[in-house]
Amino acid sequence: MRQVTTPIGEHGFLSDCHTAALTTPDGSITWLCTPQFDGSAFLSGLLDLERGGEWTLEVQGAHPQGRSYVDDSLVLRTVWRGEDVEAVGYDLLAVRGSKEGTGLYREGFLVRILECRSGSASIRSRLRARPDFGRSPASWQHVHGALKEASGPLLSGSHTLGFLENGDPEFRAEISEGESVVLALDYLNGQRRVGPGKGRALLDKTLEAWRSWSERTHYDGVGATHVRRSALVLRGLLHEESGGLIAAPTTSLPERPGGTRNWDYRYVWHRDAALVVLAFLRLGHEEEAGAYLRFLLRVCGRPIGWIPPVETVDEQQPPEEETLDHLAGYGGARPVRIGNDAYPQHQLDVYGHILDAALSYEEATGGLDQGDLEQLDSVVESVRELWREPDEGLWEVRSGQRHWTNSKLYAWACLDRGIQLAQLTGRKEKVPLERWREEAREIREDILAHGYDSDTGSFVQSYGATNVDGSLLRIPLLGFLEGNDPRVLRTLERVEAELGEGDGLIHRYDPEETDDGINTPEGAFLLCSFDMVSALVLAGEIEEARRRFEYLCGSTGELGLQAEEMTSEGEQLGNFPQAFTQLALIEAAVNLDAAGDTEALHRWARNRSAGRKRSQHRKEANDE
Repeated sequence: MRQVTTPIGEHGFLSDCHTAALTTPDGSITWLCTPQFDGSAFLSGLLDLERGGEWTLEVQGAHPQGRSYVDDSLVLRTVWRGEDVEAVGYDLLAVRGSKEGTGLYREGFLVRILECRSGSASIRSRLRARPDFGRSPASWQHVHGALKEASGPLLSGSHTLGFLENGDPEFRAEISEGESVVLALDYLNGQRRVGPGKGRALLDKTLEAWRSWSERTHYDGVGATHVRRSALVLRGLLHEESGGLIAAPTTSLPERPGGTRNWDYRYVWHRDAALVVLAFLRLGHEEEAGAYLRFLLRVCGRPIGWIPPVETVDEQQPPEEETLDHLAGYGGARPVRIGNDAYPQHQLDVYGHILDAALSYEEATGGLDQGDLEQLDSVVESVRELWREPDEGLWEVRSGQRHWTNSKLYAWACLDRGIQLAQLTGRKEKVPLERWREEAREIREDILAHGYDSDTGSFVQSYGATNVDGSLLRIPLLGFLEGNDPRVLRTLERVEAELGEGDGLIHRYDPEETDDGINTPEGAFLLCSFDMVSALVLAGEIEEARRRFEYLCGSTGELGLQAEEMTSEGEQLGNFPQAFTQLALIEAAVNLDAAGDTEALHRWARNRSAGRKRSQHRKEANDE
């Protein structure tokens, strides 16, 4: 078994908003699932180069000298240089834009183009496909000048394709200055061939579509470059048809080198809801915020008795976890898992995330109708009945349910946002407002009585525990207490003292003290690290927050992508790129940009609401 040696954070990310591919600095594509994010892997060399396969590209006598995305797009450019040759390559999952400039629709092609800029370039490419995560042998045959694989995909190009002795497709070409080669994999229907002209057209259309989308990203504040890249990553993780946003496009990338915390993240977690909607709204992408919220509202409208924490982009239950014993795992980290068993868990915080997202959307757009509001009322009513029960919590522990402080915090947020939403939409007489207010007060008192340890002066991970948790950093960010409240400040101190590492990293919890059912070490959690930045802003520690933000952003690879976790040496860990981390980065940047302003993202949405109301009043006055 050949283990992967490319650091997780040095991979490139391609997306057509239906599936994704990952590339290495040396020009190989080692990850592609078809026909969508959570589909079967056609290339899974990321987890085992020999048995998972890869698509290599080489320029003889030259080496990759630098990679970058073309403008604000997800088209990856690689420059190859040698003593007598220079070439530039473009890798992309092709998309086309809509006339309105909002949609990004897949063409169903993974395209590789290489242009010779000077000298003469000898090109070699091999496609070692290993369908179904390497569980099925690849079988290719010639079809009208292209190569068809038995599982569906079709490989075509600008030059003749041949075979190696083992049956893998091989491509060789000699090109001079001004000439180019094109290779394309039709992963969607396996019938369309791509020649030089169509290859270039797909590149041009893809660039135009991404540029058009990016022009709508309205942000030039603190960390603008990182924020804009994060926005592109999030759009790439947003399924165009359903509006669901996956946590990451990969599975089983370890949270510790060689460790066992290896999970499948190719699904939609509703705990991302509030930050997804707020981030897209704040950056000028109202349609994407609305698409994701509609996904959530469809979940809320199902008569299944509870809101599951995770679903597929097709709004289905993820497949049960399965171990792929034949794969070596990234860096030897095993087991390799596909599927996810979190679906039946009870995670109380999900309800608060949904109401927080809905309130922000209504404040910013006024786009909820009566049916939407009634569904959200039922979510609030569910929390009113469920909040006293234990749950598995945000971190999905596998050691039984308990009363997590973060879960109760989001139960309070659900009631609080439900009350605000009813007031905002003029529905105070249509909901049991006083009952909700009383329930919110009761939850608040319960948290202060059982989620707070008076001996240490800080909040704790769960009722009856004494240890802290990175999720407690959300207390001021949700407006439960002011950022400079002594109880909040003391909690920040303990989180830093007990969970901090290096120059700005925060672990989500101590696995042994938490007894999460796994009890093995893991890297520092980048979501919590960025949450500390936001919490410090609200605490008035602006310079320290800025220092941490710059450190965290400076620890990314040359492409500016973020994984789930990181070591103090700067090695990124976990599934990649990670939506949760990119979202927390955006929130931290906006908070820093509005330093001194409480809850910058929420306040922005409320200001939008006030402006919208003034415009509506002016319109009504003019109509009269």
